[in-house]
Amino acid sequence: MLQGIEWVMRMKELWNIRILNISVGLGLDLQGSQKETLISCVEEAWERGIVVVVAAGNGGPLPGTLSPIGNSRKVITVGCHEGGYFADRNSLCEHFSGREAENADVRKPDIVAPGTDIVSCNSRAKRTLYGWYHAYAAKSGTSMSTPVVSGAAALFLQKYPESGNGEVKRRMTYSATDLKEPWYKQGWGMLNIERMLI
Repeated sequence: MLQGIEWVMRMKELWNIRILNISVGLGLDLQGSQKETLISCVEEAWERGIVVVVAAGNGGPLPGTLSPIGNSRKVITVGCHEGGYFADRNSLCEHFSGREAENADVRKPDIVAPGTDIVSCNSRAKRTLYGWYHAYAAKSGTSMSTPVVSGAAALFLQKYPESGNGEVKRRMTYSATDLKEPWYKQGWGMLNIERMLI
């Protein structure tokens, strides 16, 4: 992961990279020095003007289950919530979305977005004589919610290209829809792209 983030920083100017999506949850048993190194690296990317969007992880529902990389104050940490769209299904990603401890110094996640049954590329796809077999699959989790937020950031930067990453985060969080859930579950609330782009 470190090598990937460092590559993005090296290529930032060449490819005009504005957003870094990290759809990877890290285990809570990550060693202290490893955690500090990763957080330092994503914060350096943020300081270089890259909007860093990270998954909250799927270790919930208990408080204190946030993926360690999401603990940075600077990055946009994304939890998963359906906002009632799927009613009361037991398999909703919001049931296992990573959450910060209730009394934590940093209030995370920052925002939530839908992430249940998102159709995406399947790493287990097989090539046959007739084309690809199982090229796509429905997946659930914060790794599916995070690209939704990254896409919203891209739309914002397309409309307001002079904006910095701090402005992206402020507009995204301040325009979110409050779901009336505890902060450690919903952050500022559900991503609201229409309000964000006003």
